[in-house]
Amino acid sequence: MNGRSIIMTANASARAIKPELLRTYTEDFNKDRANLIAADAAVSAGVLKAATDYRGVRALPRDFSIELKQGSITNQERSGRCWMFASLNTLRYELMHRWNLEDFEFSETYLFFWDAMEKSNTYLENVLRTLDEATDSRLFEAINESPADDGGWWQMFAALVNKYGLVPKSAYPESENSRNSDDFKQYLNSKLREFAAELRRRSAAGASEDELRALKDEYMGTVYRICAVALGEPPEKFDFFARTKDDDEDKKGEACKCKAEADADGKAESCKCGESCKCEGKSDAKACKCDKDKSDKPKTGKDERPQIREIGITPLEFYKKYVPVDVNDFVTLANAPLKNRPFNQRYRIRFSANVAEAGDMEFVNVPLDVFKKAALDQLTAGHPIWFACDCTQFALRKDGFFDQSVVRVDQLFGTEFTGDKAHGLEYGDSPSNHAMTFTGVNLDEDGKPNRWKVENSWGKDAGKDGYYVMSDAWFDRYVTELIIRKDTSTTPPAPCSPPNQSSSIPGSPSPVAAADIFRPLAAAEVLLCFADFSQSEHNIGAL
Repeated sequence: MNGRSIIMTANASARAIKPELLRTYTEDFNKDRANLIAADAAVSAGVLKAATDYRGVRALPRDFSIELKQGSITNQERSGRCWMFASLNTLRYELMHRWNLEDFEFSETYLFFWDAMEKSNTYLENVLRTLDEATDSRLFEAINESPADDGGWWQMFAALVNKYGLVPKSAYPESENSRNSDDFKQYLNSKLREFAAELRRRSAAGASEDELRALKDEYMGTVYRICAVALGEPPEKFDFFARTKDDDEDKKGEACKCKAEADADGKAESCKCGESCKCEGKSDAKACKCDKDKSDKPKTGKDERPQIREIGITPLEFYKKYVPVDVNDFVTLANAPLKNRPFNQRYRIRFSANVAEAGDMEFVNVPLDVFKKAALDQLTAGHPIWFACDCTQFALRKDGFFDQSVVRVDQLFGTEFTGDKAHGLEYGDSPSNHAMTFTGVNLDEDGKPNRWKVENSWGKDAGKDGYYVMSDAWFDRYVTELIIRKDTSTTPPAPCSPPNQSSSIPGSPSPVAAADIFRPLAAAEVLLCFADFSQSEHNIGAL
C-alpha cells in the first residue's frame, strides 16, 4: 500500500481537527499582542483597510514620465464587459487623436448585443460538434459551463468588429440589461441549454445533420428575440455628429514668444507669434500681426468649432472611416511561466471562439523581459495597451492601488504569501479575471519602469478619478496578457528576468517586430482543448 493510499484510508479521528490542537491554537493566538491588534483592526474596518500600509501608498505617487491623454472614464457597472470596455478604450484613444476630438465613447451595448448572438450560435455549433461526447465529459462540461456569459478577450472583440463594425454611444446607449446583465444572461443561458438538450435528443433519435442545423437556425430566432427584448435592436445605420477641439484650448498656457521680444516699455511691435499671441491689451500693440481679423470679429456664444457630420452611415463604414487602426493588426502575448507551456511557442485554444467562423483564439507565450519590453515600446510610441490580470490580488479597489507593498496582508495575518506566477496559474490562485488599459508608465533614472498608469472601467468613483497605479513588481506577478500592435518594434533587453523567464527569441538581440514573433513559431504551434487549458485563460468574469 503506497503512502497516498494510507492517507486516503485514514480513520475519521485522524482526519478531524482535534480539540487539544484548538486549545493550542487559541493560546498561541492570544499570547501575541500583535494578533489582538490585527484582529481589532480587521474586524472593525475589514481586511483590506486593516492591511493598508501608508508607506506603500506614499511610495506609489500618481506621476508618470510617459502618459497618454485619454477620454472620460467609462463604467461597465454590474456586467462582465471589462474586455469590451478595455478594447474600445484603446480604439477611442486613436480615434480621438486622429480626429482632434475632446472626448468620445463607443457604444459597448452594440457589441454586447452581437456578442450574445454570436456566443449563442457558437455554443449550439459546439454542441453539434460534440454530439458523441457524454454530458459529464470534461470537454462538454467546459462548453456547457457558460454558453453566452459576458466574459471575453481581445480576439473575441476583434471578431465582432470585423463582422459588425462600431457605433458611437449616442447611436446605441446603455440599457438596464447592459448595465446589469445577470437576469438577461441567466435566462438566455437557460434557453440555450434547453436547445442543446433537444439537439442531442434529436441526434440520438437519428436526425440528420441538415435537420439539426435547420433546427439550430430556428432556435437562433428565439435568441434574437431575447436579445432584442433585453437590449433593443441595434441600428443598421445612424447619424454621427461631433465637434473638433478648439485649437486655442491646446495653446493655453503657452508662453507668448513676443514677451521675450518686447522692449522695456512693454511694446510688442515686432510680434509675429500668430494665434498664441498674448499681446492684446498691452500699451502699444498696433503693429501686431496676430490674427487682427479674428480680434475685430464680434464675440458671440456661438460654437464655431469645425464639425464632423455623417448621415445614414453603417457601423462597418463608421469603423473603416473613422477608426485609424485595424483590429487585426495586433498580436496576443502571454507571460505564463509554466512547464507545460514552453516559451516562444504559439498556442491555439480549441472551442474558444465567440464568432464561429472567426476561428479559435491564439497567443504566443513569451518570457517576462520580452513581454514587458513590448509594453514599454508601445506606450513610448504613444499607444495604449489592452491587458489582462488578476485584479483581486493585493488590490485596493476604492483607492486605486495594485501592489503587494500597499496591501500588507502578510503583516496583518502574520504569514508570508510566497507563491510565484507559475504557482498562481497552475493552482488557479491568480487567473486572469479582468481587462484594463495601460495609459502610462514611469521610468526611473536608469530608464526602467517602476509604476504603471491603469485606466479602469469601474467609473470615476473607483481609484483616483477612475485611474489606478500599479507597481512594477505587481505587473511582473499578476499581468498575464498584452495586446501588442504588429508595428511595435522591440529589442529584447539584457536579461533581467527570473532564471526561468530569460529571453530566447530567435535572432535576439536584433529588433523584432511584434508581427514577426508569430512567423518563426508556426511550426511549433500547439493545440489546446479549452477544458485542458490553464485556468488563467478562462473567460474574464464580471468584476
